Amino acid sequence: MATIAQIGTLLQTTFQHLTEEVATAIQYTKRPDTAKFSASTLVQTLVWGWLAHPHASVEQLAQSAQRVGVDVSPQAIDQRFTMATADLLREVLVRSVRLVLAGDPLAIPILRRFTGVYLQDSTTIVLPDALADVWRGCGGSTTTNTTAALKCGVQIDLLHTCLTGFDLADGRAADQGLPIQHAVMPAGSLRLADLGFFDLQVFAQQQRSGSFWLSKVPVGVTVQHAGGFLIGFFGREATDRPRCDHTGSLLRFIQNLPVGQPWEGWVVLGKAHPLRGRMLVQPVPQDVADQRRRRIRKEAREKGRPPSRAALLLAAWTILVTNLPAHRVTMAEAMVLIKVRWQIELLFKHWKSHGQIDTWRTQKPARILCEVYGKLLAMVVQHWLVAVSGASYPDRSLVKIAQAVRDQVSVLMDALPDGERLARAIGTLQRIVKRLSLIHISGVLATWR
Repeated sequence: MATIAQIGTLLQTTFQHLTEEVATAIQYTKRPDTAKFSASTLVQTLVWGWLAHPHASVEQLAQSAQRVGVDVSPQAIDQRFTMATADLLREVLVRSVRLVLAGDPLAIPILRRFTGVYLQDSTTIVLPDALADVWRGCGGSTTTNTTAALKCGVQIDLLHTCLTGFDLADGRAADQGLPIQHAVMPAGSLRLADLGFFDLQVFAQQQRSGSFWLSKVPVGVTVQHAGGFLIGFFGREATDRPRCDHTGSLLRFIQNLPVGQPWEGWVVLGKAHPLRGRMLVQPVPQDVADQRRRRIRKEAREKGRPPSRAALLLAAWTILVTNLPAHRVTMAEAMVLIKVRWQIELLFKHWKSHGQIDTWRTQKPARILCEVYGKLLAMVVQHWLVAVSGASYPDRSLVKIAQAVRDQVSVLMDALPDGERLARAIGTLQRIVKRLSLIHISGVLATWR
């Protein structure tokens, strides 16, 4: 369980000791600058400043600097937006995420059946073409397909409201190549990930480590009934592999099932690395299928290609696969659990709409990178404070909690050097959160309390 003392130590470690260690390692400060910024006071100025005001001007950042004891002009702030400062912020961001902070487990029974519930996904920040040498995009000229883009791969443990993985990669990088894709899950935990992370070999690795997975099924996967195959087969040698003589497409498999009826059963997925899993098939209402087909056609148009016929037909079902047996999770519960993955989508939406991680006030490449990394680090700090101050209350709004954090930034900045003052400031934040209006974190999850 995360405590006030732990979060206080974590903030002091990140903004003081860790930042100075990084500055030394990358030789950020090459001359004495005691009259102005140290690496620590500069990072505090930018991160706290953008956390409090995502659209902060250099004038507002100069005011933020006053709170850490640095009297500088707005022009002096602007002069610090260099590639060296961007490298400093990036390295502090990457290292800070390794300092895992967990809150109390959420009081939702369906989640507490597992030792952890790990959600992972990625979001892309489109950058100006001038930054293509730093972060490579996919090419093109549209707002979603440019020569420069940054992909952020994120993993959170929803059960403990804990940020457990954070990767930075080229916008063109595949999700399956991100380090979070190959992170070993604790035994008894559950992983829920976007289709971009679907990988039968990774699922087999998770099974061997004693963890569980639940995923939607991509259109292109091959599948067949598991009758006559080795029970419990997961990644054995080729001589022990089940035969897949009659493996067919997912669409053909689904079309051979009873029309309009839910179905579940054990199947074998894939050819090169066949994997046994429990498939769950649920027909959806016509309006849901139509909505999915509109989205499929829209995405196909954006990519300049015709929509997949198989994808359009399969939109009439929700199709899941898992290694969870029925006595651990029923079909109805699995259909609820897969919707939990949208919590990370909501997190990304919050980071972009409220944290403004994909907006900036300049056209200067170095300043843009400083702003992106600084705001991402601000979101990590916010996540820590949310975890210790209210995310364990599943009936409270993340938006309202985050606003409470932003409102207390000045108090937290003033208190940071003094452990006792900082603890009191975090305690005050906790009390504020407890008085927030009660709302359900998710109507779906609330039904399973």
